[in-house]
Amino acid sequence: SLAAVIRVAEEAARAGGDLIRANLGAASVDTKLNAKDLLTEIDPMVEREIQKRVRENFPTHDFLGEESVPAGPEASSNAIRALLEEGSTSDWLWIVDPIDGTINFVHSMPLSAVSIGVAYKGEIVAGVIYDPFHDELFSASRGRGAFLNGRAMMVDRQAHSLEEAVIAGGSPPNPRAMGPCNRGTLALMPKVRTMRFLGSAAIMFAWVACGRLTGYFEADLNAWDIAAGAILISEAGGAITDIDGSPYQLTTRAVVCSNGLLHDEIRTILMKAGTRGLDPA
Repeated sequence: SLAAVIRVAEEAARAGGDLIRANLGAASVDTKLNAKDLLTEIDPMVEREIQKRVRENFPTHDFLGEESVPAGPEASSNAIRALLEEGSTSDWLWIVDPIDGTINFVHSMPLSAVSIGVAYKGEIVAGVIYDPFHDELFSASRGRGAFLNGRAMMVDRQAHSLEEAVIAGGSPPNPRAMGPCNRGTLALMPKVRTMRFLGSAAIMFAWVACGRLTGYFEADLNAWDIAAGAILISEAGGAITDIDGSPYQLTTRAVVCSNGLLHDEIRTILMKAGTRGLDPA
């Protein structure tokens, strides 16, 4: 049942979070795409802990973890498409980022999270993001609302204009995504109250869902970066789409989310600025 899925996801996220909290500042052991894309020995350790709990409770469910996929946008896109289109053995798919915000983690910044999204027949139906440093568990399941440590949460309803909005953006490891992200930032910054760059997509999605941020955008994210956050935002009353306006799906990479009230306005600015699509190699 969906309730059992959420229970296991929450337990697995907390177990993974315990490992993250206990090892803050762990040295990177490798780079993936480039020097901006780090891997520590803790990332696969957290992923194994989560996968073990999923296997124990749902042995037939499929599992896609960041650490099981080669680096780069093409490999991650191929991995999710393969499971959705041809290689799935189950209607259920767990999509996991064991440490979202690895650079923060390596540099002893307590701003990282476990991100677990669960899809059924290709649609996200449950999501959990756990911030172990502040003991904040964000969770949502389809049709049942979104919660922060068990209390109902909702998106920012105070910002009715861009000048009242706090928008987050990213600093992507992919050089081809830097230009689009920077163009979006330069277009939005003069129009909004302020912008923030936190270094963890999961945290920024969660903060949009609970109303701390009005919106967040990125030019190029992976399925495991977005999956959990997508259902948190939709169940908290917000909006999440591709930057081009098409509905969010598991293969979406250029993403914008918001409180819903300002979504079209933010998205239009991003499109006009050239935030959708990667720069040439």
